[in-house]
Amino acid sequence: MIRYISTRGAAPPVDFRAATMAGLAPDGGLYLPDRLPHLTGEDIAALAGLDYAATAQRIMQPFVGDAVPAADLLALCRTAYGRFDHAAVTPLIQLDGRHWLLELFHGPTLAFKDVALQLLGLLLERFLAGSDRHLTVIGATSGDTGSAAIHGLAGIDRLDIFMLHPRGRVSDVQRRQMTTVLAPNVHNLAIEGDFDTAQALVKRMFGDPDIAGRYALTAVNSINWARLLAQVVYYFYAAVRLGAPHRPVAFSVPTGNFGDVFAGYVAARMGLPIARLVVATNVNDVLHRALETGDYAPAGVVETATPSMDIAVSSNFERLLFEEGGRNGTALSDQMADFAAAGRVGLTPEQRGGIARRFASVRVDGDEMAMALRWAHERSGQLIDPHTAIGLSAAQRIDLDPAIPIVTLATAHPAKFRDAVERASGNRPGLPPRVGDLFAREERCTAIPGTYDALTRYLREHATPAA
Repeated sequence: MIRYISTRGAAPPVDFRAATMAGLAPDGGLYLPDRLPHLTGEDIAALAGLDYAATAQRIMQPFVGDAVPAADLLALCRTAYGRFDHAAVTPLIQLDGRHWLLELFHGPTLAFKDVALQLLGLLLERFLAGSDRHLTVIGATSGDTGSAAIHGLAGIDRLDIFMLHPRGRVSDVQRRQMTTVLAPNVHNLAIEGDFDTAQALVKRMFGDPDIAGRYALTAVNSINWARLLAQVVYYFYAAVRLGAPHRPVAFSVPTGNFGDVFAGYVAARMGLPIARLVVATNVNDVLHRALETGDYAPAGVVETATPSMDIAVSSNFERLLFEEGGRNGTALSDQMADFAAAGRVGLTPEQRGGIARRFASVRVDGDEMAMALRWAHERSGQLIDPHTAIGLSAAQRIDLDPAIPIVTLATAHPAKFRDAVERASGNRPGLPPRVGDLFAREERCTAIPGTYDALTRYLREHATPAA
């Protein structure tokens, strides 16, 4: 049975249920499976006849083990993906002879985070059922994770969710998708500062024994392994429909926190023939610089038309450094301590070499993003959001065998960023009918300073102790 180990090597191995409920390991590391199952060419080819829910169960079951029996996991997948408005769940759209979009925004909040968080909410609800444990979900969001998590977790018994977003730095649609959910277990907190401020506060809470000892904390952003696991599925689903395992496929992924593209890395390690994973960044290009130079050195964040990528520290990059550093938790812990102390860290030759075998990176500025957005609309009739346009621009510029199809992950519905889309294309996208009354709904949100004292004071006033 697969167990879950920490990237920093000092936490005991746990099962899938415990890893899902905890989110972050107690030594401050991120959970990863102690081994990755391998799918043969025959295994991958057999996925061609399955719908999305059945594909999800097939890919995820080895990681879940007996924490959820196969029939039950399939039922959970059918429930989660039955909430999407497209029968294919994540449909492929062809742009031209080589470029494709994988639309990941057909869930309740119009963003790719729904693919994982609709299922994660059901898993947490199942794991809490019949127990007297109370779970406190703490999250930081640059826009999409918050709304998807809230919609997945609202109303669950014995669970409260506290979601931090940087005040004034998310789109109006993103904000309202969070603040108009009025379930009593939902707490929206608008903090002063940027996403990295919010993310640092959340990480500090997990490492604070006074807080972590009183409340059963868990995370639902991409530091939670179960969320990443659910995202592995759509790489298989798309690649099989483009000819895998008999044909390699490349993926271009608009990247901020490195979770979505790391899911592609896991798929490749499992045997999916991925020719290249393209890390597409905006001008906040810490990942591009790390992959190009081997120097992981976050800089100040610049506000852009792609706020979900306005991130200086990419949490999931730690997982990649662990994998490509020989899975040495002690060495990785030392490396991350150096990073915390100096604000930068150099990748080892082993890490750089392993990363270069699977990844390429492209930095895309605002003008290049707008050009790609216009190209998709004018040439293919597809209106895409700015984050997707970052990915498409990178896909168009990557040096790759022209016979290999390139799939750009379309991470959000264009209506989530309607002002930016209108500026670039001259077309203002409308909200789909299922969320068309969003701007008529009541909002509920609390503004707090971006300080640890303010956050912990709010938590103590509103959270329920673990037992």
